[in-house]
Amino acid sequence: MSRKRIRQLLAIAAIVVMIVALWPSANSLYDLTGEETVPAQLRGVIHWLYSSVRPQPDHAPNQDIALADVSPFGMNTFLEQEVLLEVREEVLSMLHGAGFGFIRQQFPWEDIEIHGKSDFVDRRNDPEGVDSWDKYDNIVDLAEQYDIEIIARLDNPPAWTRTLTDTIGTHAPPDSLDDYGDFVEAVVSRYQGRIRYYQLWNEPNIYPEWGEQPVDPEAFTDLLCAGYRRAKAVDPDSVILAGALSPTIALDDRDLNDLIFLQRMYDAGAAECFDVLSAQGYGLWSGPTDQRLRPTVINYAHVILLRDMMVANEDAHKAIWVSEAGWNTVPEFMDDPYGRVSDAEQAKYAVQAYQRAQREWPWAGVVNYWFFKRPSDAEIDQPWYYFRLLEPDFSPSPAWSALSDYASSTEATSEKSQLTFTQQNFRSVLALSSGAVLFYLLLGYLSPRRDS
Repeated sequence: MSRKRIRQLLAIAAIVVMIVALWPSANSLYDLTGEETVPAQLRGVIHWLYSSVRPQPDHAPNQDIALADVSPFGMNTFLEQEVLLEVREEVLSMLHGAGFGFIRQQFPWEDIEIHGKSDFVDRRNDPEGVDSWDKYDNIVDLAEQYDIEIIARLDNPPAWTRTLTDTIGTHAPPDSLDDYGDFVEAVVSRYQGRIRYYQLWNEPNIYPEWGEQPVDPEAFTDLLCAGYRRAKAVDPDSVILAGALSPTIALDDRDLNDLIFLQRMYDAGAAECFDVLSAQGYGLWSGPTDQRLRPTVINYAHVILLRDMMVANEDAHKAIWVSEAGWNTVPEFMDDPYGRVSDAEQAKYAVQAYQRAQREWPWAGVVNYWFFKRPSDAEIDQPWYYFRLLEPDFSPSPAWSALSDYASSTEATSEKSQLTFTQQNFRSVLALSSGAVLFYLLLGYLSPRRDS
């Protein structure tokens, strides 16, 4: 047998070994790459070969991880915008019936402490005023009635908290961290024993979520720590989620790469100021099975890179909860800034997103789908509207039908992470070894040889 033929066989063997090592369930190019079309699968194979011989993200799968062993089924809701009490109840009744155990629900500061410090009376539409807590009390009552946990998102300061009022943007942080701390304390005090989970802020690394000013990881860390300390002083059992970082590759004042932003948070001492890291899990232009994992690729798997950074900063004992995950069905005649999928693809991807998190990410907790429904179709001309699972009149999409069927099934409760730490280490060593062999053989093709 010629040397050339031997090298070809060894190269094929090395590739097969790597496939077995890294992807024991790979029976097709789809299993290997997560891509659905042949051209994308071929590109995925090239990426897979390239990445398989590089250092892999450290998941620390053997680590004892707090708050990862929870129901993964969460949903983003806008109950504070629903005027009718019966509509709020119908939303929570449907979610409970479908097997959802969490809602991520905003408690906007500007809608609670509206007109001034310690003023919790809403006089925007009634000079006599109404208690601004009333609607939120109702939401908490209904959540308890339907056995659903609330992740309360605390952000959106009122204009009186800033010297520049709303000229700096309605999402800009307050001038005083004490004002934010007082608001966090007020919410946690009111709902102690009824709400356990609080997310402090949202997407501080992108415009406009930090207002009309440059994003600032250090300033956000100060705000996070202020809220954390005040919440824990009132309720030591409260669980604080760091404001979800938006996945982006941008490197400017307006938007900052989430990995860089997170590292700067850690450098500023953020590790002491949150119990769970929250992240966004959008698929954009690919499905949840997409295996590409590079800082320059934004896909559902991007969250793995955040996990790797947590491990590197000795924070592996904390879970990641996905604050928003979803796929957009925007019509063809509109722009697609969030990607575009068909109704059938959205339905398939919604289920696969939960399956992947349950099977492959033992460090992941709740995955909150974005989003259930809006109170009206006033934003139907906005691309982001088409993440919805139901229309305002409760007409369901195929994605809601598929997701509710899955979340309430026995299959959903039996999903388990598949690899132990020992198995993963063994396969990693095997993959790297076979990758080195393959690399050596490929180099051999570049050198002139005389076959025997």
